[in-house]
Amino acid sequence: MSTIGTDRGLDIGAEPLASGGVRFRVWAPARERVEAVIESPGVSGDGRSIPLEPEDDGYFAGWAAGIGPGALYRYRLDGKDELFPDPASRYQPSGPHGPSLVVDPSRFEWTDFGWGGPAPDRQVIYELHVGTFTAAGTWSAAMVELPVLADTGITTVELMPIAEFDGGFGWGYDGVDLFAPSHLYGSPDDLRRFVDRAHSLEIAVILDVVYNHLGPSGNYLARFSPHYFSDRYQNDWGDPLNFDGPSSLPVRGFFLQNAEYWIRDFHLDGLRFDATQQIFDASSVHILAEIAERVRRVAGSRRTLLVAENEPQETRFLRSPTEGGYGFDGLWNDDFHHSAVVALTGRNEAYYGDYLGTPQELISSVKYGFLYQGQRSTWQEGRRGTVAFDIPPRRFVNFIENHDQVANSSTGARLHTRSGPGMYRAITALLLLGPGTPMLFQGQEFGATAPFLYFADHDPELAEQVRRGREQSLEQFRSLARSGRENRLADPADPDTFLRCKLDHSERARHPQAYALHRDLLHLRRDDPVFRIGGVGGVDGATLTPEAFLIRFFGGGTGERLLIVNLGRDLALRPAPQPLLAPPPAHRWEVLWSSEHSAYGGSGVGEVESDDGWVIQGNAAVVLAPCRDLPPKGATPERSTSIATNREGTSRERGHLRQAE
Repeated sequence: MSTIGTDRGLDIGAEPLASGGVRFRVWAPARERVEAVIESPGVSGDGRSIPLEPEDDGYFAGWAAGIGPGALYRYRLDGKDELFPDPASRYQPSGPHGPSLVVDPSRFEWTDFGWGGPAPDRQVIYELHVGTFTAAGTWSAAMVELPVLADTGITTVELMPIAEFDGGFGWGYDGVDLFAPSHLYGSPDDLRRFVDRAHSLEIAVILDVVYNHLGPSGNYLARFSPHYFSDRYQNDWGDPLNFDGPSSLPVRGFFLQNAEYWIRDFHLDGLRFDATQQIFDASSVHILAEIAERVRRVAGSRRTLLVAENEPQETRFLRSPTEGGYGFDGLWNDDFHHSAVVALTGRNEAYYGDYLGTPQELISSVKYGFLYQGQRSTWQEGRRGTVAFDIPPRRFVNFIENHDQVANSSTGARLHTRSGPGMYRAITALLLLGPGTPMLFQGQEFGATAPFLYFADHDPELAEQVRRGREQSLEQFRSLARSGRENRLADPADPDTFLRCKLDHSERARHPQAYALHRDLLHLRRDDPVFRIGGVGGVDGATLTPEAFLIRFFGGGTGERLLIVNLGRDLALRPAPQPLLAPPPAHRWEVLWSSEHSAYGGSGVGEVESDDGWVIQGNAAVVLAPCRDLPPKGATPERSTSIATNREGTSRERGHLRQAE
């Protein structure tokens, strides 16, 4: 092994040394010679070639004096003319085909020393795509919006993938330089400033990483070693990665160091793992379990958040390593999304076909997370899901919008434009007050009108393949009749498709009702003593009609709350033989919050429970809190101020909420 060491950092890539110069190290077992070629005009040593010494296991390493951070370089393999960027490049200022740049992360002055990381129990996640989150599409522009997100009630920002990819725009899932934040959004230090500012506002930042494939253009890993990829498995998007075959140990090390890099060098608070069902590993310790352990170790005392997307709904992700699990914190819950969308739109075609959007489905998803825990799926023609009854609801990430699902509407239409306003407000209340971990997609909180379409900037031949593939993937939806569909489906390679998806943040002020709805619900979730602890005493539910249901939150010593959701017409219950409707002893129910408040565009808040029975407004949700029952005649009632009926509150009381017990 080489005796050349580093002062800090990773075993691979270009690392500046405190003593001067730069150390290079790369895995290239398919090559006999590797040289680092300096390509920094005006810098001492420009054009110089530094031979790297062979090490064990196919690594090459070397040290170059006279250069430092900011130097550009590429690798020459076996003395040939073609030069390649570093597989572990920290920055590609000209894109994935250009030279790599030496970066020194220690030069950045962090201010987040008191930040302890995200508390795993009460997170509100906000998924965003940096390129479309603002008109400028940069880290600097996105940073300006962070205070508003904090005030809204967001606790964690989840960044869609940012690894360098080919082209001028894209979702990020075709990344090829996994250590290099895309140059399209700014410099690595711009990303660090974004994270540092988020932490100052008590917002965590996690990153969506793609460890199941690499993009089709700009991917040079195979030039260094074909062993990065495996022919033992089938992958939906490209060559599967080699985590368990011959020469897989350095490949595992590459991805372990990548996960470590984001946590250590950028102070990120965790990772979201894309399509983990396409990460194949038959090793005794799965690569994802190993990554989870590495992330926790690198973070030290700082809390981290690890979330997985897993289409088969394997709950082993959430179980501890001692139980044979991976030790993750959360799993995306497609079941909640699919049932909620069917309830809102009435459409259950394609992969929605296994859902009816009934009250019982929504109750079960709130209580148990996944709806499919081993039953047969008609759509998938096999059993789906694993047992999750013992897993706390907060470990399921629930949503009614995300990047995939909005784009899968073919026109990129937001869900609020595809459903009735009252029903949408009601389901939003279920999402944001439920015991699961809610996730919003960028702009959802203010009723954004910008669509979110699939966009990818490729060369013409590849772009045509992508366009046809996108059309074929949407053929599963029978409502997208083939006749004329091609004219409605936006061309992913058209720059206008990308530009149309950019958010207009001025809509927050122009859509005050939508924004007030989301902000007030998130503040209720954060500040209310029962919702804040997620029904620590238990959550139960019951159907009232084929369109209406209730969720009861038992807060232990902090009280109870009742959330009633009615997706049908006005409902009168006389009598009401449902025990979950009964108030605590010596109490009655009083309205704490209603989706029908005029501040949200509703028709007004009505009385729910009276001596005459129950009246529940249609297409609405209402939150009830216990209030001391009326005292004997002549005594003064003990009442609390209801902001739901008193509009003269302070700005802090903007949530139209009464101060409940």
